[in-house]
Amino acid sequence: MGNGLVKPKHLRQPNRHVASLAIGSDVLCSKVLELEKELKRKDQQLQESQSHVAELQEQLVMQTKVIAELTKELQSKCIQLNKLQDVVSTQGEHSLQPSPFKVSADRRRGAKEGVSAEPTTRLCDLSRQAVFSLEKATVRKDSSEKKLITDALNKNQFLKRLEPHQTRDMVECMYERTFQQGSYVIRQGEPGNHIFVLKEGSLQVFQQNKLLSSIPVWTAFGELAILYNCTRTASVKAITNVKTWALDREVFQNIMRVTAQTRQEQYRSFLRSVSLLKNLPEDKLTKIMDCLEVEYYDKGDYVIREGEEGNTFFIIAKGRVIVTQTTADHSQPQLIKNLHKGDYFGEKALISDDVRSANVIADEYNVECLVIDRETFNQTVGTYEELQTYLEGYVANLAQADEQRQAKGRSFCGQLTKEVSLEMIELKEKVAQLPPSPFQNLEVVTTLGVGGFGRVELVKVKNENMAFAMKCIKKKHVVDTKQQEHIYSEKKILEQICSPFIVKLYRTFKDNKYVYMLLEACLGGELWSLLRDR
Repeated sequence: MGNGLVKPKHLRQPNRHVASLAIGSDVLCSKVLELEKELKRKDQQLQESQSHVAELQEQLVMQTKVIAELTKELQSKCIQLNKLQDVVSTQGEHSLQPSPFKVSADRRRGAKEGVSAEPTTRLCDLSRQAVFSLEKATVRKDSSEKKLITDALNKNQFLKRLEPHQTRDMVECMYERTFQQGSYVIRQGEPGNHIFVLKEGSLQVFQQNKLLSSIPVWTAFGELAILYNCTRTASVKAITNVKTWALDREVFQNIMRVTAQTRQEQYRSFLRSVSLLKNLPEDKLTKIMDCLEVEYYDKGDYVIREGEEGNTFFIIAKGRVIVTQTTADHSQPQLIKNLHKGDYFGEKALISDDVRSANVIADEYNVECLVIDRETFNQTVGTYEELQTYLEGYVANLAQADEQRQAKGRSFCGQLTKEVSLEMIELKEKVAQLPPSPFQNLEVVTTLGVGGFGRVELVKVKNENMAFAMKCIKKKHVVDTKQQEHIYSEKKILEQICSPFIVKLYRTFKDNKYVYMLLEACLGGELWSLLRDR
């Protein structure tokens, strides 16, 4: 009835519509949030997938690279295998072309020193002197090219182990050769007489008209032709005009032969300086030279160790070594002397068991030693029994030196016997108190030496400043070698003798495996080695 007290009906309808819109808006917002979450999740999945794809692509690239490297290596190995197979199959079928360079050498030396596998009769003319001249074969070239050629040769699998002066002579004797585009540097099946280093241009390798590879600049190729008398196993074609450095096989062989003959003369001089070997006939000495091997040591490397059992003889071919030895007055081995090129050690090992009396340590980098072991020496040269005629003087010198030292010892013996005997009695009284088990009151300090019958240990009485040498002798070895009487005689004689010049025996022990002799600790080294060194 009043104004505005009752709202018209049509004015209440918009409120319902607004409420409906608000509800719809809430639903829509909720849906949008869900979609945003889903989108975010999809984005994360997409990023993970992209990351995984990137990893797979990276792995694929690496695998492709590895496959390419393996393919290249396999291709190289196949080429080398084909070369070697051709060498084996054609060896003896093709004779060497007459060489303008004749060398004078006995047949055996030529066979041993020649690098080529072809018959040496074609390389030797016994009625003429060597006419090869390195100076006449030298070709002038600048230092930068020499370095590039040297690097190329050193990268080659067959040539990289040549000595530096051999590679240097090869570089000096290489001469320039050019080839026109489309021509062949090497033809498959033809005899080969040259090695090449590509200076400039492009070359490709073919086998049975199939492309195998291309040759990079400053790469050596055709090397088997200077090592063996064989036909070419592949063709090398000039894709552009090319320049190469080449070396003839005869020049290479003469370089190798001169080096080998010089080395053999050096080895012979080394061996003649060894008192043990100087009286051997020439054929025996040559056999030793054939068997010498080269071992390399860096600074600080041990060539031999004190106390080790040795069977190898050494001659220093290059570098310097130091000799050290353990002494009673010092905790560390002391320097005795230096040895240089031409000096030798360990020769006794060629004729008998030898326990090393000192350490020999390389004092420079790249020390080279010529070595031969007793087994090889016996098989190729002869055993000690077979060579006694030639070794009599060597053994006699050792015996004479031993007699001189014994004569000097006898002159002092009477004066010192009483004093030594008193000392001996006191020590024996102390040792007699030790229990029957030898190592119950004794502890091992170090190993003094090793021999065929067992070991010699430096031992000391626990909690006392009293040291001895314990000789541990294997019972089984004594029985196997039927030396029971020898061991018994050694014990009996040492118990009876009292001399400052003979090692003292204080007491003996035994258990199930060993017989033990408790001896005076003499730390001056092994007697035979001292006689030899002085």
